[in-house]
Amino acid sequence: MIGRLHGTLVEKNPPQILVDVAGVGYELEVPMSTFYNLPATGQQVTLRTHLAIREDAHMLYGFASEDERGAFRQLLKVSGVGARIALAVLSSLSVSELAQAVAAQETGRLVKTPGIGKKTAERLLLELRDKLPKALPAAHASAVAAAPDSRDDIANALLSLGYNEREAQAALKQIPAELSVSDGIRAALKLLSKA
Repeated sequence: MIGRLHGTLVEKNPPQILVDVAGVGYELEVPMSTFYNLPATGQQVTLRTHLAIREDAHMLYGFASEDERGAFRQLLKVSGVGARIALAVLSSLSVSELAQAVAAQETGRLVKTPGIGKKTAERLLLELRDKLPKALPAAHASAVAAAPDSRDDIANALLSLGYNEREAQAALKQIPAELSVSDGIRAALKLLSKA
């Protein structure tokens, strides 16, 4: 089993990347959470990996952290969830956001992920209940509780416009906290249109 790769990032074509390790090029599929945090091509990168061997292919998946890989492996254990859906979940929710959704039993957050319907979301919530890290939801919940209402309104507006939670949170981090809701939405949309 290939557990970790360290090498030069050669290509980035979301969601696939190519990493050169001592002259061997490894093709990996990564969730967008990992993809957004990759260095520029030509730079060194270290990724945790998961190798899936199927009848028709050997697929290698890469993750920025052990928590991401662990969540991916837990998602694969859920009946009816394959690698593509597991990557989609981790692309739209961070591990802590997923853990929070599971702890709060929020099907709405999971249904926003492409490929997940209400029944699959309910199955995920049921089967992942005791399998994700416990410390993550509490830390995330306290951060959310401290956020002003206007930031929540801006995030909700971005989500309703079709942006995923990760994009909305990234935009919120870059705009001043004291902006009104309408000014915040405008500023966030400008940032997201440049990305």
